[in-house]
Amino acid sequence: MTDFANDGEAKRWNYRPGKPVALNPLFTWPPRPGAVLRWYASFWFEISTTTFALLMAVLAVATWMPSVTDTGHLALGWVLAVWLGLLLPQIIVTGGLHHWLYNRQGQGRDLKYDKRDLALKSRQFTFGNQVHDNMFWTLASGITIGTVYTVLWYWAAGNGWVAIARFEAQPVWFILYFALIPVWGSFHFYWVHRLMHWPPLYKLAHALHHRNVNVGPWSGISMHPVEHVIYFSSWGLFFILPTHPLHLMFHAYLYTLHPVFSHSGFDALVRGDKKQMELGDFFHQLHHRYFECNYGTVEMPWDRWFGTFHDGSASGTEDTKARQRRMYQGRTL
Repeated sequence: MTDFANDGEAKRWNYRPGKPVALNPLFTWPPRPGAVLRWYASFWFEISTTTFALLMAVLAVATWMPSVTDTGHLALGWVLAVWLGLLLPQIIVTGGLHHWLYNRQGQGRDLKYDKRDLALKSRQFTFGNQVHDNMFWTLASGITIGTVYTVLWYWAAGNGWVAIARFEAQPVWFILYFALIPVWGSFHFYWVHRLMHWPPLYKLAHALHHRNVNVGPWSGISMHPVEHVIYFSSWGLFFILPTHPLHLMFHAYLYTLHPVFSHSGFDALVRGDKKQMELGDFFHQLHHRYFECNYGTVEMPWDRWFGTFHDGSASGTEDTKARQRRMYQGRTL
């Protein structure tokens, strides 16, 4: 067996994690309860993008987001509050992380996946600049369309067209929803992402996101408006099940802020030679480099089940390239 640490794939990266990409052990057989507990503890009991999204949701609902009792009629005031509730965290978090990692170079190239810098002059990007391209599509399209979905839910809730979950009525389900929302997001993301790789949709929309082979924080939700409409369609669950604004905003921040970290291009945030927070997602970084692999997330093993899993090894790259040759033989995107 080839030594993972020294296989040919390691040479293609500035930094690559020292072991193959791990998937959620919940779906392994025989069961490994200890591994499952450690997996979920890393998301819920440590500083992670999951806990960050939850804290942001609590803060938003407790302060600036409107009450559903006030949203039965569309009004500029509460619609603006929803927009700012998505826009300002996106600007502050993404801009702050980009400034630290790329402008200030606060940790140099330590734990940076790709050897290359972000593109400053390239006709491939809107405005000829990768960061400006990503900022435009994130804010002008992504936050706008995300706001529309969120406003529609608040409007429907204000009119009694969707059921509101109450903690005092069903405390167990109220809390359990927070654990189930990332599972729903993983399920939805895999299937809509596979759809976006259908050649007509890829050429129309998804190719814009894949301009970012070497990703940065602003790449996270830098997408074509058509893709944003499909990507944010995960909001549909909240129109069906009885949920609470806390659940909706938790999901909203998972879908808008988590990609900022997973596309950061760095494995972790380092300060003073100590890891402060896990950042990048090498699983998804592989997708941006090799395209036809790792369509989903590590939360559910859809890619393993459907034969598109790349574990970061040289053999994984060989398998992916062989699959690409079979897929694209005689096809032009």
